[in-house]
Amino acid sequence: MFLSGNEAIARGGYEYGASFAAAYPGTPSTEIIESIIPYEEIYAEWSTNEKVALEVGLGASLAGARVLVAMKHVGVNVAADPLFTAAYTGVNGGLVLVTADDPSMHSSQNEQDNRNIAPFAKIPMLEPSDSQEAKDLVGEGFKISEQFDTPVLVRITTRIAHGKGLVQCQRRQEAPRREYKKDAAKYNMLPAFARRKRVLIEERTAALREFSEGFSYNKIEWGPKEVGIITSGIGYQYAKEVFADSVSYLKLTLTWPLPEEKIRAFASQVKKLYVIEELDPYLETQIKALGIKVIGKELIPNMFELSADILREKILGEGLPQQGGEEGELDLPPRPPVLCAGCPHRGVFHVLKKMKVPVMGDIGCYGLAVPPPLEAVDSTVCMGASIGMAHGFQKASAWLGDARIAVGAIGDSTFFHSGMTGLADMVFNKGAGVVVVLDNRTTAMTGHQPHPGSGITAKGEATREIAIEDVVRGLGVEDVAVVDAYDLEAAEKAIRHALDYSGPSVVIFRRACALLKGLPQMPPLLVDEERCTKCHICLSTGCPALIHHPDKSVTIDANACTGCTICAQVCPFQAIVEVGGEVSG
Repeated sequence: MFLSGNEAIARGGYEYGASFAAAYPGTPSTEIIESIIPYEEIYAEWSTNEKVALEVGLGASLAGARVLVAMKHVGVNVAADPLFTAAYTGVNGGLVLVTADDPSMHSSQNEQDNRNIAPFAKIPMLEPSDSQEAKDLVGEGFKISEQFDTPVLVRITTRIAHGKGLVQCQRRQEAPRREYKKDAAKYNMLPAFARRKRVLIEERTAALREFSEGFSYNKIEWGPKEVGIITSGIGYQYAKEVFADSVSYLKLTLTWPLPEEKIRAFASQVKKLYVIEELDPYLETQIKALGIKVIGKELIPNMFELSADILREKILGEGLPQQGGEEGELDLPPRPPVLCAGCPHRGVFHVLKKMKVPVMGDIGCYGLAVPPPLEAVDSTVCMGASIGMAHGFQKASAWLGDARIAVGAIGDSTFFHSGMTGLADMVFNKGAGVVVVLDNRTTAMTGHQPHPGSGITAKGEATREIAIEDVVRGLGVEDVAVVDAYDLEAAEKAIRHALDYSGPSVVIFRRACALLKGLPQMPPLLVDEERCTKCHICLSTGCPALIHHPDKSVTIDANACTGCTICAQVCPFQAIVEVGGEVSG
């Protein structure tokens, strides 16, 4: 089969007997669980956040299931609390945790190298270098997990996650359910029990290090011995592309703990030794600690994605290929991402910008309200941070004698992920911030996965829909409003009221994502050139369906327009109308 790395990991879960899978969506990991959902043999769920995903996975492991949990690199930060203690408790059924790192931050707020998690948490780590290994190493991970009584980290990067390759597939191997036995000292990390486990972890690490020496995926590929390269993951593919068979390779796949004797043996037989790895000097630091001289980050960058071209430049001294200007190439202007035509968030941020209020943003589509023309969001840090930051901004301002209110803007899925705790803190500590919940009925940024407010599970089963307004009131917020996100007048009125309110206030802007299937179609709009004054105020909404013509009337792409009427409401001259009718501005 021709599979992406993510699809191959899902296939590995299926083939090697997983019966439970959990995740929270996040690029570049999302497709792992999406590809598992169709397998009837595996229970799969979108959990409310990554911490919960790992916790339900741990519970399933105790019940005797083989478990696959997946998340992007920053998701492991959220899941770190149970992960580090799971290294102590160990497992029952095998548990594989996939971390999908995002070098160059294609869809992320930071760049971190999660290989550092493995020695920090003291759990073994596997790094596939292609789709075939991505599948196979899930099976190896289950075996290692059960043999050594530990969670196993499988670390991939964006290029492995989304790159495709041929994968040899097999029938499913049913894994017998492992019997659960009550064991207080194993699963209760009270200090007295945890101190005993701390010693056992070091014994386990020593055993894993010995296992690593004979692990078949840690392999030497001998070629000419003038140059040796130690590498792992995607770095192996780049190295092979550049050096082919002209050098010798030590390809590491179990990258914690490292096979120290195999590394020493390889190093002793080559004249010059390079470590090729993306991001941090993770391998390099450990190899240098063995007293082995290597060339690494003095040549190879420690940030952003690696590439074959970078290796050619840094090691072979070849110049990088020229970008643009080549025959047959077009020197196109940059095209920054924008909110989709008809996005229900657009009007809300247009109003917030007009009101000149500080807006603490969050992770999701609304990050696209940061650049021009909306320019409405002041900060974006991590999932759920908007509410806590708005509370802190308001409290500090009041304490310093400047009673400024900030708005925390958060999406519906993100609210369930980690917004509720921040709101509880605001209520408990007598805050007066304003929380705007942008409820578009789905997890839109990552591809429309359901969440507790969607009324449907990952498997497509109807379930109880949790109303955000009920949760908000249950947390103690008394001032709550639900507003149609397409109604700009109502939006401004609701936000002004919330800003004037003396306590915590929540405004829920509800309108389904314009890209959701099955929505009723509204007629597209057009510009009445007789009324249009060419003021171009409508362009301030940033809608991609609006086409800018200098010194001429704006036109509307009828194929892109969803008929949301935001631009019509912004137009001061009522020059934007429905096809065949009027739209009041």
